[in-house]
Amino acid sequence: MIPIPYVTFHGNCAEALAAYARIFDAPPANVMTFSEAPQEMRDSLPEASPQAVMHAALKIGEGWIYASDDIMGGSPEMAGCSITVDLPDVARARAVFDALAEHGQIHMEFERTFWSEGFGTLTDRYGTRWMVGVEAPMPDQPQA
Repeated sequence: MIPIPYVTFHGNCAEALAAYARIFDAPPANVMTFSEAPQEMRDSLPEASPQAVMHAALKIGEGWIYASDDIMGGSPEMAGCSITVDLPDVARARAVFDALAEHGQIHMEFERTFWSEGFGTLTDRYGTRWMVGVEAPMPDQPQA
C-alpha cells in the first residue's frame, strides 16, 4: 500500500503538472480532461472548460501525485498538508526548491539543518505546499 497525495487546482492543473514534470525531470502526466467523460456525466456537471482536468497522474521517482481541477469550486487551497520530496544531493534539491519557489512563497529558506544537508519549505505559484530536502545522510550522521 502506497499513499498518494491528490492535489486539487483551480483551472491550472495541466499547467502545474507540466511544470512539476519539468522540475523533477519526470515523464509527462497522464491526463484525462472533462471532454473525455461520457456525455451524461458532462451534462450533470457545472459548465467547465473541456480542457479542465478530471484526473491526472504524475510519476515522480517511485511515487505519484494525482490531481484534478476543481470545477465545483469548493476546494480551498492546501493549508495543512505538504508534499515532501527528498532528492539525492544538495545541488539537485536546491535546484528543485528554487524552481518550485519561482513566483511562490518561501516559508523556510533552503539551508543546512541539524537533520539534513539541505531542507526548505514553500508554497508554489499553484498553491501547493512543498517540503524539499536531501536524502543523503549528513557526513557526521551514521547511516541507517
